[in-house]
Amino acid sequence: MALRKACMFVDEAKIFVQAGDGGDGCVSFRREKFIPRGGPDGGDGGKGGDVIIVASRGIKTLIDFARRPHYRAQNGAHGSGNNRAGKAGSDLILKVPIGTVIYRENEVICDLVNEGQSVVVALGGRGGKGNAKFKSRRHPVPRFAEKGEPGESATIKLELKLIARVGIIGYPNAGKSTLLSAISNAHPKIADYPFTTIVPNLGVVRLGEDQSFVVADIPGLIADAHKGKGLGDRFLRHIERTELLVHIVDIQGYEGASPFENYKAINEELNAFNPRLLKKPQMVVANKMDIPLSPTKLRDFRSRIRKKVYPISALTGEGVKELLYAIGRKLEK
Repeated sequence: MALRKACMFVDEAKIFVQAGDGGDGCVSFRREKFIPRGGPDGGDGGKGGDVIIVASRGIKTLIDFARRPHYRAQNGAHGSGNNRAGKAGSDLILKVPIGTVIYRENEVICDLVNEGQSVVVALGGRGGKGNAKFKSRRHPVPRFAEKGEPGESATIKLELKLIARVGIIGYPNAGKSTLLSAISNAHPKIADYPFTTIVPNLGVVRLGEDQSFVVADIPGLIADAHKGKGLGDRFLRHIERTELLVHIVDIQGYEGASPFENYKAINEELNAFNPRLLKKPQMVVANKMDIPLSPTKLRDFRSRIRKKVYPISALTGEGVKELLYAIGRKLEK
C-alpha cells in the first residue's frame, strides 16, 4: 500500500473570489377563478452568498489555495409568483490557518489570529424586488421588476505568519532543529548539511504544570537572505509575531567565519528585513559546547559580544534545562 505524502508547507497564495449574484425579482399577476383583478404578486430575488474567510486550528498550510485559486459563492434564486421570494445563495466559507494575514489591493484588510475569527472578503449581491413591491395608486399594475445586483469580486492575497512566542534563529547547521527536538514535542528533520530545514517547525515546550509556550525553528537565515539568497526572505516574516528570539550560534563558526561574525550577520539580516525585529528581546546561545576547544572559543566570543551568552550542547543536553528556565523567566516579564 502506498504511503500518503506529507502535506507541503505553503505560506503564500493569491486567490480570486466571486460572491454570488442576487436573484432577479419576478413579474407575475395573481390569476384565480372568480377573482378578475388579482393584481401583481411577483416575489423578490434572493441575496447572493458572501465569501467569508475563517481562521481554523485544523488548517496548517495554504497549499489548497495555491493549487486552486478560484472560488465562487452561490447565486441567489429568482423570485416567483404568489409573492414567493427566491432563496438566498449559500455563503462560501474558506478556512485558513490561524495567523493568516489577508490583503486586498496591497492593503491589509484583516489579520486572523484567533480560532473562529472571520472576515467577509466579497459581499453577495442584493436580490431584485418583484413587481408586487412596485404596486401603487399611480402604478396599480406594474409590469416590471428589478434585476439582482452582481456580487463583489476581488483578488485576495493570503500570507501566513506563524504564531509562536519564541523564535529560534541562526545560521544553517547551528543546531536549531536539534534544540527544538530536545525541548519540545516536535520532530524536525536533522542532518549535517545546509538547509536541512526548509520549512518552519513548531513545537510546544512545557515547563512544569503551569507554563508552556510555542517555539518556532526559522530556517534559511544566512547573509543576504533579505535579498533572496539561500532560502531568501521567505521565512523572515514568521519572526515578526514572536515575543522573544533565541539566537543559536555555532561556537565552532560556520564556513570559515567566526561565531561573532555569524552572530553579527544574522542581526544585520533582521535589520534589513524589518528594523523592529532588533528591538525584540534576544537571548544568545552558544551551541556545540561538547566539542574540544569550545571553552576557549566561548571566551573569545563573550569578550566580543559583551552580553550574556548561554552555553549549551543541544546534542548532549548540557545547559539546555538552564536555558529553558531562563526563556520561561524572560517570557513571564
